[in-house]
Amino acid sequence: MPDRGGGPTGPRIRVGRPSRRARTLLMTLGVLAVLAMLFVMFAGFWTDWLWYRSLHYSSVFSTTLKTKIGLFFVFGVLMATAVGINIWLAHRLRPPLSAMSMEQQSLDRYRMGIAPFKKWVLLAVTALVGLIAGASAAGQWRIWLLWVNGVPFGQKDPQFHKDVAFYAFDLPWYRFLLSFGFAATVVSLIAAALVHYLYGGLRVTSPGARATAAATGHLSVLLGVFVALKAVAYWLDRYGLAVKSSDFKATGNWTGLRYVDANAYLPAKTILFCIAAICAVLFFATLWRRTWQLPVIGFGLMVLSAILIGGLYPAIVQKFQVQPNEQAKEAPYIKKNIEATRQAYGIDDSKVADYSGKNDSEGGEALRKAANTTASYRLIDPSVISPTFQQLQQERKYYQFPSTLDVDRYKGADGKDQDTVVGVRELNLNGIPKRNWINDHFTYTHGYGIVAAKGTTTDPNADPAGSPDFTESGLPTKGSSGGGVGTYTQQVYYGEKTDQYSIVGGPQKELDYEKNGEKTTSYKGKSGVSLSNPINRAAYAVAFGEPQILYSGAIGDGSRILYNRTPKERVEKVAPWLTIDGDAYPAVVGGRIQWIVDAYTTSNGYPYASRTTLGDSTADSLSDGDRSVVAQQNKVNYIRNSVKATVDAYDGTVKLYEWDTKDPVLKTWEKAFPGTVEPKEKISGELMEHLRYPQDLFKVQRELLTRYHVTDPKQFYSGSDAWQVPDDPTQKDGDAVPPYYLSMKMPDQKAQTFSLTTTFTPNGRPNLGAFMSVDADANSKDYGTIRLLKVTSNVPGPQQVQSELNGDPEVAEFVRNLRGTDSDIEYGNLLTVPLEKGFLYIEPVYARGGSANYPLLKKVGVSYGKETVFKDTLGEALDAVFGESSEEQPPGDGGQEEPPSSTNPTVKEALKDAQDAYQDAQDALQKQPQDWEAYGKAQEELRKALDRAAKAEQKAADTQGQKQNQPQSQSAGDGSGSGSGNKGS
Repeated sequence: MPDRGGGPTGPRIRVGRPSRRARTLLMTLGVLAVLAMLFVMFAGFWTDWLWYRSLHYSSVFSTTLKTKIGLFFVFGVLMATAVGINIWLAHRLRPPLSAMSMEQQSLDRYRMGIAPFKKWVLLAVTALVGLIAGASAAGQWRIWLLWVNGVPFGQKDPQFHKDVAFYAFDLPWYRFLLSFGFAATVVSLIAAALVHYLYGGLRVTSPGARATAAATGHLSVLLGVFVALKAVAYWLDRYGLAVKSSDFKATGNWTGLRYVDANAYLPAKTILFCIAAICAVLFFATLWRRTWQLPVIGFGLMVLSAILIGGLYPAIVQKFQVQPNEQAKEAPYIKKNIEATRQAYGIDDSKVADYSGKNDSEGGEALRKAANTTASYRLIDPSVISPTFQQLQQERKYYQFPSTLDVDRYKGADGKDQDTVVGVRELNLNGIPKRNWINDHFTYTHGYGIVAAKGTTTDPNADPAGSPDFTESGLPTKGSSGGGVGTYTQQVYYGEKTDQYSIVGGPQKELDYEKNGEKTTSYKGKSGVSLSNPINRAAYAVAFGEPQILYSGAIGDGSRILYNRTPKERVEKVAPWLTIDGDAYPAVVGGRIQWIVDAYTTSNGYPYASRTTLGDSTADSLSDGDRSVVAQQNKVNYIRNSVKATVDAYDGTVKLYEWDTKDPVLKTWEKAFPGTVEPKEKISGELMEHLRYPQDLFKVQRELLTRYHVTDPKQFYSGSDAWQVPDDPTQKDGDAVPPYYLSMKMPDQKAQTFSLTTTFTPNGRPNLGAFMSVDADANSKDYGTIRLLKVTSNVPGPQQVQSELNGDPEVAEFVRNLRGTDSDIEYGNLLTVPLEKGFLYIEPVYARGGSANYPLLKKVGVSYGKETVFKDTLGEALDAVFGESSEEQPPGDGGQEEPPSSTNPTVKEALKDAQDAYQDAQDALQKQPQDWEAYGKAQEELRKALDRAAKAEQKAADTQGQKQNQPQSQSAGDGSGSGSGNKGS
């Protein structure tokens, strides 16, 4: 950019350049700094590439990297080009300089200082703005991939009749382009104005014209581009109204158009678009008119219009048209919001039914029998019992269990599914006897085994009493006669608590176990990254800031480094487009411990659907370091549990399975990352048995259903039927009650189903407002079906039931006795179960302290209707509540000895079962080929049925003999038997 003219102070002065030696030294230091920075960047890049390649997800790394690099270069070059051209053009259009004022004389020294380095200054400025713009654009890789791979939703918004994909995939990208255009125009305008000022094209204090004709034309064009972009923004804002968030007193958080938006803001945006377009033309016209008079007038008109049309007019409409009759005006828009929100969160197919909540009968045999078959009452609370697992099954100080265990289903001794509480014995580095680098990363590398206990009973033979009935225990673990998880690989190299790196498979051996005790082992898996070559070792030494990786003799042939070892972290990295559930849970599948991770596709662009903050919606009293909430402040208004993922606890293999086959967001990401998600048909039958409805999705849905169970706009507006999620009555921190997994049946179901349940209370009141359950069994044809029971009577809520239980005299006496032994009471999960028009509350009560400083199940509280009891076992408590004995063993009897009133089936029923089993055996023999497996099962059932018949006949004979020996007056006085006595107690 050659300078024209010598300037006002005479001939040009040559500015001295640095000496050759100084330039050489500076260049050497610069090269060394660049090489060091490049090696650090290379280390991070190379280790990431090796990690993705070890998991066979290198396509995710390459696709993401290529997209980021492409966006960086394209938008970086565009920004640099736009700014550079405008700087060059402003310099070229500079006027001849003359010493006409003090202003120009003071600027002259800056012009002379810049003169020798003009090209370098231009390159530096353009490179800087290009780097900043490119880095910003690279962060938008998700928006780009969604836009370029977008799949239609097949649903249209009710206002503009555009497919939802336009708002979810297209509009965010258009807004990014618009914001980039604004940034490029503003930076170019500022840079051009500075150059014009520096070289005299613009004057601030000098007499005469403030700007040359060339500067006027140049800056006017840039202002015209800015105003044109503003016109485009006004046009896009019209569609943005469909996904705009606002405060609305009827709902609080509101998304979509309201009456004032459709009838004031929408036409205002159209008018402002037209005014801005005309104003842009006026700015462009200054190229010929060389005056800013008309464009300034037009710009002023646009600003005034924005204030009057875009601000004042909508306020007038809201004040004088909407507020006097807001319910009627907003009703059509509330209806659209309700429909869209229910669709976006998958709650539109919820089955809602009125439910009395009260059973006016005085108990009796029918209710007692119904209580046995309605649910398998889980008395072992996974959020309470972890210290007991830790005490009884830790085995070594350097192992640990999560503070909240998980609930799953495994086969019991009878071959039927039983609710099971499970926990993985993971490594705890803080318990290592001697901490050092070798022990932390080479010797103690993995946890060991999965421990499981029946969810409905305690161990009747355990000492101390009230301990869990373990079906899988020991080190190494093995199953009990009551069931187990089968044979499996017990080493746990990947787990929820495993957040440190380990180096395995090399010269240094690891601690392991066998039947006879401790042994050493060497990792045989294929996961991790090889450290056999020096380049990898150097890269990891830099990436982890651990120089010993480079030279340690404990690393050699076969050494592999394992890192990113938590299930959530691994799934997040191989599928960065998914939102991960806060709770991964373990299951034994195919002879290996598999961590099952629920993953969600989300969007913030579903028109009219109200937004929710996932972190707030998924928090409850169990949210802690082990069971965290998802995406703390991630605001969404569309969510689907579209992917089920597994992480192998031994070799870290990650598999993603398609779950929601209709989700357009998942289909879009599958186009962007082909081959990363396996089809649903690839899910094995054994894995399917352990898949369940995710808790975090359920929490989000229940939060929305507190308002959106109402579908009538008038009732929704009034808020008269709004609910709230009650606080957890067993905790004092005021957090929401968590949902509970429980095998139970709703009033419209014929058999128990593994379900996820919760309760609601009316807004601001403690009584029960509704009960919600979802079919959580992945094998069920009704999986995902939400059932809502709206309570029509005044029924005590969880807090009231807990208060009533706390006030029971037996509880007070129990607490006094505990404190006398330096122990304390600890309440377990308060289970709520619909039962014969009423609600049955069941709460296990634990004692903690004394000689056993860990929770042990000691009592069971039960409430139904007006009866609240506190007994040693669930069977006794149910007998006391209903005033009747059961003819069947009550599910979940606390593992205590069977109460005297609980008998086996009658002789008639047992003989019928025997006859059926005999027929099944004969049918198996008639098949071609003969089904010997079915024959064996039928023979076993026949044996059991005959045993039951013999026992029932003997018991009936004993009972008859006792009646004959009793005085007549005592027999008559018993009335309804032990049930009435229990009820009286």
